Amino acid sequence: MRFTGKPLAALVAWQLLLASPLASSSAYAIEELTAGKHYEVLPLPVATADPAKIEVVEMFSYACVHCFTFDPSLEGWRSAAPADVSFRRTPAVFNKDWELLAQVYYAAEVLNIIDKVHTPVFNALHMDSVDLRDPERVAALFEKHAGIKSDQFNDVYNSFSVRSRVQQAIGKGKAYRITGVPTLIVNGKYRVDGQLAGNNTKMLEVVDFLIAKERAGTAGKPQAVTQ
Repeated sequence: MRFTGKPLAALVAWQLLLASPLASSSAYAIEELTAGKHYEVLPLPVATADPAKIEVVEMFSYACVHCFTFDPSLEGWRSAAPADVSFRRTPAVFNKDWELLAQVYYAAEVLNIIDKVHTPVFNALHMDSVDLRDPERVAALFEKHAGIKSDQFNDVYNSFSVRSRVQQAIGKGKAYRITGVPTLIVNGKYRVDGQLAGNNTKMLEVVDFLIAKERAGTAGKPQAVTQ
């Protein structure tokens, strides 16, 4: 989804009108994948959290219906990812509404309940039309699915730690030069989105290709010594 600047409610409704099922297709032949056509090489590589692993980052937003429909495929891919691959999500922030949704994500992260509330948050917004800009509604969701009391949620949701993580996410989005979501970043070097790949299903095929490319590029190099 490309950012349009629409208010949250109108944005979600607009996306639902435009959304279509993910197209299925045969896997790319490796020789077909080229930089500038199926993925972009970032002009300035972005440092990864763990240099010992190949990092895949999803830039997403709970407001994005395409992120919502893509999430089950991504979760299936993540559950089967090799041991040398690390995966994490980073909320995209294109406006104030998305910033509030980023707070929701990082509140769940700080509370260590992402696995319990990630899908329910998506479902609440896109299936039940819950306005997640309202902290009270988010608090009720966290209590229902993870047993978090409202006072604990409020303390974390409004904390410096959460707000600091939101600001860091904004910086990451700029460093990755994203213009829409979902977008996948491979090892801080490559950017892949549905438009480049052809659709969201093919995006994961391109990511697998880039992981193999990174793995081949590091094969035989001496490992860093940790003291």
